[in-house]
Amino acid sequence: MAEEFDVLVLGGGSAGYAAALRSVQHGFSVALVEKAKLGGTCLHTGCIPTKAYLHAAELADEAKESEKYGVNVEFKGIDMAKVKEYKDGIVAGKYKGLSGLLKMRKVQVIEGEGKLVSQNEVEVAGTTYRAKNIVLATGSTSKTFGLPLSKRIITSTEALELDYTPKSAIVLGGGVIGSEFASAWNSYGVDVTIIEGLPNLVPNEDPSIIKQLERSFKKRGIKSNLGTFFKDVEETSDGVKVTLEDGKTFEAEICLVAVGRGPVTEGLGFEEQGITLDRGFVITDERLHTGVGNIYAVGDIVPGLQLAHRGYQQGIFVAEEIAGNNPVIVEDINIPKVTFTEPEIMSVGYTQPKAEEKFGKDQIEVTEYNLAGNGKSSILGTGGIIKLVGVKGGPIVGVHGIGSRIGEQIGEAQLIVNWEAYPEDVATLVHAHPTQNEALGEAAMALFGHPLHG
Repeated sequence: MAEEFDVLVLGGGSAGYAAALRSVQHGFSVALVEKAKLGGTCLHTGCIPTKAYLHAAELADEAKESEKYGVNVEFKGIDMAKVKEYKDGIVAGKYKGLSGLLKMRKVQVIEGEGKLVSQNEVEVAGTTYRAKNIVLATGSTSKTFGLPLSKRIITSTEALELDYTPKSAIVLGGGVIGSEFASAWNSYGVDVTIIEGLPNLVPNEDPSIIKQLERSFKKRGIKSNLGTFFKDVEETSDGVKVTLEDGKTFEAEICLVAVGRGPVTEGLGFEEQGITLDRGFVITDERLHTGVGNIYAVGDIVPGLQLAHRGYQQGIFVAEEIAGNNPVIVEDINIPKVTFTEPEIMSVGYTQPKAEEKFGKDQIEVTEYNLAGNGKSSILGTGGIIKLVGVKGGPIVGVHGIGSRIGEQIGEAQLIVNWEAYPEDVATLVHAHPTQNEALGEAAMALFGHPLHG
């Protein structure tokens, strides 16, 4: 007889382990199948390690600029081996904590690659496990567009393992991952060029934010070639050569392939059990059910934003759904996003073009508050803006910002959008002084028609 559980989760990343933890809180017996390490991409090769690298980059920038603040610090360069050691220490600590938490909560962790062999069975290394409910959470992996990876042609996974600082780098892709690496490497002293086939960097952001980031990157010396896709990448005797579709070529010591992430679903038995896949993504209804048995899907394998916190939310949602609690659906548009470049970007809700498309151009009003008027931003030495997108006579439907450390303001920003706050609701709240948070209040006052410092 196969061992049976109330809930079996296939994949131990952010979405998977969130589903497992919330399920045991409801008294269910839970198994979690993981072929590599608990925590998945986010903990080991994504969110956590990249932000550790970006913090080191922030310290490097501060050291270079410290003299103008009266602090005499000599910047001697980057010791990538030490940066990697610091990053590895953070990851190891979080991994130990997560493993201990799952053990304490009595989630049975099954090591190995799982395959769906029926509507209520998963096979791992020749052993079959049964479950009343199955949650698919197998995550994503870096796309390469067929490029052969090597020591010089790498993805973000390999980039995080470098123990040296390259003299130059080409970044294929100007989305979130590519822009974050470009930002960090520039701070480390690397000569960086971004190749992006679309007309802009971070193309999913509001146009005002994109303009600010591109201007900032140019000022920092981060080069970019926009609007033409790459055709080929090849190794040379001392580096790499990238050829674009228009024939233009670029050369550097290494090339980072950051052209997005694809779902990990191939060969796992999903389609054989009747689950619908589209380009590898699992298609679900709005309640994350696959339409097959009691099988749900969560995280990066479900079309939409590929964010760890979306994965957490979906994992919790499915556990509540299995428990019969009818949880509230959170649409992707209302999920907060932060890009940890320098300057940082935060956004939630509709961009101005998307809002105009949905509600009508004549029904949308916007305001931009310049951080030049914000005391704390001046102290930090950052420029940038807060942009609010509102429906005339109605709620604020989009909050966007760019500036050093502005990602920390995403908390109030998502409350504004998700609670459908009107400009006057936010304008009458007291925002502590001197903080960057004041900029949200100032923007709301301006959208309400009563600006104070603008």
